[in-house]
Amino acid sequence: MNPLINRRDFIKGAGGAALSLPWFESLAKLAPRKLPKTRLAYFYVPIGVVRRSFFPGEAEAEVPEGNQSSNMASLFLPEIKPGLHNLGLTPTLQPLAPVKDKITLITGLDRQFQHGTDVHAQCASCFLSSATPYSVETSAYPLDRTLDHIIADNVARETPFRSLEFSCNSHRDNKESMYFDNMSWYGTGHLAPSIRDPRKMYNRLFRDQEIQNFRNITDLVLEDARTLNRNLGYTDQQKFAEYFHSIRTIEERIDKLDRMKGELDKTPMPEPTGAYLPRGEYIRLMGDLMVIALQTGLTRVATFMVGPERWNTPFTYDSLFDKPMSHHYMSHNQTEHVEDLERLDRFHMEQYLYLVQKMDGIVESDGSTLLDNTIFTYGSGLGDGSTHQYHDLPIVVAGSGRGTLRTGQHYHSPEATPLANLWLTQARAMGLDMDRFADSSGILSQLQS
Repeated sequence: MNPLINRRDFIKGAGGAALSLPWFESLAKLAPRKLPKTRLAYFYVPIGVVRRSFFPGEAEAEVPEGNQSSNMASLFLPEIKPGLHNLGLTPTLQPLAPVKDKITLITGLDRQFQHGTDVHAQCASCFLSSATPYSVETSAYPLDRTLDHIIADNVARETPFRSLEFSCNSHRDNKESMYFDNMSWYGTGHLAPSIRDPRKMYNRLFRDQEIQNFRNITDLVLEDARTLNRNLGYTDQQKFAEYFHSIRTIEERIDKLDRMKGELDKTPMPEPTGAYLPRGEYIRLMGDLMVIALQTGLTRVATFMVGPERWNTPFTYDSLFDKPMSHHYMSHNQTEHVEDLERLDRFHMEQYLYLVQKMDGIVESDGSTLLDNTIFTYGSGLGDGSTHQYHDLPIVVAGSGRGTLRTGQHYHSPEATPLANLWLTQARAMGLDMDRFADSSGILSQLQS
């Protein structure tokens, strides 16, 4: 085997973790081609959405008034037949127009809910868990081992990290319990803690323990970059440069973040409640780290929380509002803030689009893109932040999981279809044997290509 491939196919990082390089066509004869693996990621948005702007057929729905947590039911039922439909983009979905043929809108799904306990506490925490209500005696919620870990049990044998858990909650006040800020669980009561700080996530992914005090991962790799570049064609040299530019850019942004933290620490003012970076840039920076971890094979499974459930501390949303705003407060006052909420929903969708397009721009060894080989789900554990309904949830799936899932359509589920049926479909697309589980809605056959 060519010694360059021996030394450079994998770059040492994260205390011995293997960081794989992009596929270079110029080196195809020197090393066996490996087909891309299917990846799985979740982009969780808290507190639901404004239904009239998200869901097809609900443009005329009334705006709920106040906190209707005792209702837990839709105020408007659109007349949409179960099955596949043409994908129309509502105002909140409009940012996804550039990738319309690579997404699927799924409506009508219900998650498990345990009455008599806090509704927000079981939104994110139970989103990927489908335990039967009251079946888990040691928990107040229907919370069991979540789907990401069930899948990681089966696909993570060759990856340095079984799974990665990202959170964009920059609050330091810890007003709520861990159930409001985490969606990934090893099991009942056993949290898979998410990482909020981009620097900590970067160090976890890329720092070599022996040199982390004086050399970053980019410097380590670029020691031999000139030698490797001589063996690449022009196109691969461009790909090589883009790959390492993306890592360097992340480092520069995190260094800027650290410098800002240092300056703020010297001032007599209290620490701001928002992020040190503008909200959108902070979310995109964390998202860049997730994408590069999926691209390089550091993991095949990731969860990404845009924000925590409830948590009345306001965020500073760059370019959206002229003052810090609380998502939860606005959701309980939709008659006053419905347009603000619609702007926030669209803002979150724009961050999702950014990551979808980033995945779609990464070409893999067989000419497909990272997005083609990923199942990337946008979703929330509430259908509306005022009614607090746990049914008819907002779900968008980007990517086809290496061609196993249909895209470019709207699938409306039959009434009372459990969210677990979608997770069943995705688990099967990830290669798990799920034939022993029933699928009463037929969602498997509808979504599989």
